[in-house]
Amino acid sequence: MISRRNIFKLALAIALIVISYLVFSRPNYPQLIPHMDKVGHLGSFFCLSYLTHLAFKPRWQYLALTLAGYAVFIELVQSTLPYRSASVGDFIADMAGVMLFYLSHWSYLRYFRAAKLPESE
Repeated sequence: MISRRNIFKLALAIALIVISYLVFSRPNYPQLIPHMDKVGHLGSFFCLSYLTHLAFKPRWQYLALTLAGYAVFIELVQSTLPYRSASVGDFIADMAGVMLFYLSHWSYLRYFRAAKLPESE
């Protein structure tokens, strides 16, 4: 039987593969809006945080450290690619995505506790 956690683990693995492909491949699209890639970084790490939380329910410190390590890894690899560049701004956007997930999650839990509604997990 396939559990919900296993489905989220599979979704996380697929998300990691897709995001890794996108950040390491040669960009073949024009960047019409300056710094639009920062929105992509924020959104990607928000999704990775969400899927990791659903798949493993780690303590927030472990999740943040793990994703910070992945963000640093991405920037280190991009610094060696001739068609990519490393950026502290990208790392900040990555960590903002993690923080946005936890702010959203905290707000969600606070709402359900205040409304005395059963949490759906």
